[in-house]
Amino acid sequence: MTFLEKIQSPNFFVNFCKVAIPFFIVLVIFSLLVSNFSDLTSFNFKPVAEANFTDGKWVNFFGIKVVFSIIYGFWITIRKTR
Repeated sequence: MTFLEKIQSPNFFVNFCKVAIPFFIVLVIFSLLVSNFSDLTSFNFKPVAEANFTDGKWVNFFGIKVVFSIIYGFWITIRKTR
């Protein structure tokens, strides 16, 4: 099956979402834990928000993760589609 045939199959985007959305959620949680573990464990959310989400930083924070999730979702879904 070619690349275009795999993308045009009816279940491709359903399977893509099943892979990409959980990967995105795990990536966001892991990234927050790695960068702000001490603030998160002490329930001090203001420094976490200031470091990651204020002054337009949220675009960079989520943008990179969305791109990686889309790439990973397509790669896994294309490999598993028959």
